Amino acid sequence: MLQSAGLSFKAAMKTGTTISGVVFKGGVVLGADTRSTNGETVADKNCEKIHYIAPNIYCCGAGTAADTEAVTGMIASNLELHRMATKRSSRVVTALTMLKTHLFKYQGHVGAACVLGGHDKNGPHLFCVYPHGSSDALPFATMGSGSLAAMAVFEADFKEDMAEEEAKELVARSIRAGIFNDLGSGSNVDLCVITADGVKYLRNHETPNERTYARSKGYEFPPGTTPLNRRNFTTATSATLPLNETVDIFVGTPEDVTNGTAQPESSVGAVPMEA
Repeated sequence: MLQSAGLSFKAAMKTGTTISGVVFKGGVVLGADTRSTNGETVADKNCEKIHYIAPNIYCCGAGTAADTEAVTGMIASNLELHRMATKRSSRVVTALTMLKTHLFKYQGHVGAACVLGGHDKNGPHLFCVYPHGSSDALPFATMGSGSLAAMAVFEADFKEDMAEEEAKELVARSIRAGIFNDLGSGSNVDLCVITADGVKYLRNHETPNERTYARSKGYEFPPGTTPLNRRNFTTATSATLPLNETVDIFVGTPEDVTNGTAQPESSVGAVPMEA
């Protein structure tokens, strides 16, 4: 209706991830890939998608990276205050209730799809939490764009009361299925094992996509390789611009600077950049 009136809306950016979890005899194993995407571009090859919630609870996040980090960070903070007030360890169902209540309030506009797992006085727990606020309690769960490939592994080989090593291998295989069959998932396999004895966060448990070739000398780019103009000067950081360097600001596009047709606006000496 609004579009017929001439209003146009930007399409939602496609996201990609494979996250999964399984309950075994005595605990929970969570797993995630490590590819972060920005549309069709791989933004980060080795990001962390398994977020801390409490000492006995962790949460895998799929969807909008900023939303998953902000929501899990907020729940972790609230649960810490709750532990201080009640003088008891956090229950997994408390984290679930806080998470789904927050997501439901925003009617899906907070793009966080989560696999929540933990172990408390009532034993191991595993939940799926969807962006609109609904949830499932399941013995195994998958979420993200690679969830169908991961679910195929679980449905074929899951069994009750698995040993810890069996559960770790099953979750790792489910994540690998997403990595190799979904373009939005990739790079490495992270695992998190939660039992009554504590948590084992296995960062880069498997690295099935090692670089076949890396230049031994590395890559060096001399100063001035990327011309600065007013459009990109404000985004330059201390990582790209050395401290106290003299910088010429040009009026025009990067192409104009390269062609020599841009006019220097001013010359700024000893520009103090934030560390």
